[in-house]
Amino acid sequence: MEIKFRKTDTHLTFYVYGELDECSASNAKNILDKVINENLNMKSVIFDLSGLSFMDSTGVGLLIGRYKKLKQFNVPVYISGASVSAEKVIELAGLYRIMPKF
Repeated sequence: MEIKFRKTDTHLTFYVYGELDECSASNAKNILDKVINENLNMKSVIFDLSGLSFMDSTGVGLLIGRYKKLKQFNVPVYISGASVSAEKVIELAGLYRIMPKF
């Protein structure tokens, strides 16, 4: 699991690579929370999942947790580039209702 990010004056994009599962979720949470806490003034946050090869329900929980954190600051969250397998998990969990496709 690897997470990179890019920010502009108003937008923050996370690029997630590898597998987002129980083994990697704790480390991913720490990385995401650190960057998010330093950038709460963003107008939007995008999770680019195009480099994600696998995601399970732990990954869904991780995304929901970051969504809830950002919602407190009225920062909208979007998902982009999900693979076919990740897309199935995202759709089944109903994530696109709270984090639309970008």
